Amino acid sequence: MYYIGIDLGTSAVKLLLVDDNGTILNEVSREYPMSFPHPGWSEQRPEDWWNAVELELLHLLQGFDHAKVRGIGAGGQMHGLVVLDKDDHVIRPAILWNDGRTQKETDYLNEVIGKKNLSHYTGNIAFAGFTAPKLLWMKNNEPDLFAKINKIMLPKDYINYCLTGNFTTDYSDASGTLLLDVAHKCWSREMLKICSLRMEQMPALYESYAPIGTIKKEIAEKYELPENVIVCAGAGDNAAAAVGCGAVSGNMCNISLGTSGTVFITSDEMKVDSQNALHSFAHANGKYHLMGCILSGASCNSWWMDQILRSKGLSGSAGRDQG
Repeated sequence: MYYIGIDLGTSAVKLLLVDDNGTILNEVSREYPMSFPHPGWSEQRPEDWWNAVELELLHLLQGFDHAKVRGIGAGGQMHGLVVLDKDDHVIRPAILWNDGRTQKETDYLNEVIGKKNLSHYTGNIAFAGFTAPKLLWMKNNEPDLFAKINKIMLPKDYINYCLTGNFTTDYSDASGTLLLDVAHKCWSREMLKICSLRMEQMPALYESYAPIGTIKKEIAEKYELPENVIVCAGAGDNAAAAVGCGAVSGNMCNISLGTSGTVFITSDEMKVDSQNALHSFAHANGKYHLMGCILSGASCNSWWMDQILRSKGLSGSAGRDQG
């Protein structure tokens, strides 16, 4: 049997085809553009993500028996804000994890709502890259668009929605929204009220490994796939990467250097750093992790080598996006 993995990165989507033993049978990727409408802003069109997935699915399966595909799982960039209206149209370009426009909203959350309250509600304090400040920014700066929001989702969840029609997310990715009560694995009613959101605008929550449904009939027909292909909830990129490198038991650590840089520490129980210097998130294995992150990782080295030393040959893949 075959299984498809989708990694929705910041610069490109990567698709893998694996067999029952996890052996990689094929791998394809496709880049998509990123826009910077103003200094510090970073956006992408969710439609570009889905178009890239669709274009590469046939390439991925070329030469293989499509009828043997049994499951699909997606992971990818965290924190990005994807909003749909009542007709399931994307309202505005996605505001990405590395977008810095929300400093005013972040300061409001940390200083007016208060870090102690935020930590109590969610296990975390506000950072500019999180999703809740982006929603407050929309409310403050794009009130007409904010009023049209019917569904709020994260980047990889948009792909799952296109595949299944089911409005879902997983706990690891939802942890980075600042809207999830991580300790109790439910949406925080206090945070939804602070952000003027309704519970029905939020996706259903699942463990990363849990099935969320099967592919839509039109997807099955288009790609000659069985209609019973299962799609799982998936995971945020760092949680997925931790599983991939074996960091699943308590008190294990992995370091990832890609577009961003992260230190990831697994935990069998929910823990909150007393200084809130580390993120307290749910892990893809059903447990928890602590994570420290900077928004520029190996990309700094790539910038130095490419732009300052003008030595692309030496920088190798240091600045390549890891998800």
